Amino acid sequence: MSQKSPCIKVCMMDPDSGLCAGCYRTIEEIGNWSRMTDEEKEAVWRELPQRKAGNSTNQ
Repeated sequence: MSQKSPCIKVCMMDPDSGLCAGCYRTIEEIGNWSRMTDEEKEAVWRELPQRKAGNSTNQ
């Protein structure tokens, strides 16, 4: 079963962190998402809460 994308349709890259302000993925992760394995996607999903927490202190 394929992992759902974390995209929330708020697509704006933060130049300081290099992360999308909506989903907290890198541009590489966004571009490669459809080609990533479920295991690779799961690894990204596991990192998103830490990325969000770290990025929210910079706003």
